[in-house]
Amino acid sequence: MSESPLTHFNAAGEAHMVDVGDKPSTQRIAVCEGCIEMQAETLALIVAGHHKKGDVLGIARIAGIMASKKTADLIPLCHPLPISHVELDLLPQTEFNRVYCRTTVKTTGQTGVEMEALTATQIALLTVYDMCKAVDRGMVIQGVRLLEKQGGKSGHWQREDPTDG
Repeated sequence: MSESPLTHFNAAGEAHMVDVGDKPSTQRIAVCEGCIEMQAETLALIVAGHHKKGDVLGIARIAGIMASKKTADLIPLCHPLPISHVELDLLPQTEFNRVYCRTTVKTTGQTGVEMEALTATQIALLTVYDMCKAVDRGMVIQGVRLLEKQGGKSGHWQREDPTDG
């Protein structure tokens, strides 16, 4: 069998953890985005701080940061990484009845932090859902995607059609 272009499979098609031991350490950065749409009344509760469970966005931010550090525990073939910085912004967008999330994760290492940024974004948005599901079960998480990555052999990559939140 020929070697797979998917790096988490060996020539025999078996799943394996990629060996990054010979790769040089470089600064790695990944930026992701996503949003959770909801009823206008739900967003108003969040913005006003009147949600009975407390500071929805503050708790979601902490959950996302914590999740970025646990990515290797959740995704079987991810390498555990020493994350040096996580910035997670949750912005209410009343014109769209949604909370927009933008996450930046940084490390210096032998592999990138795309999975950590994607995981942080998803968990932050899931936390908003969890905290607000009693008042709005119809919320929709969408648009979670990588916007940019820097570092490593593949260099700098940026989405050609980024949104500006």
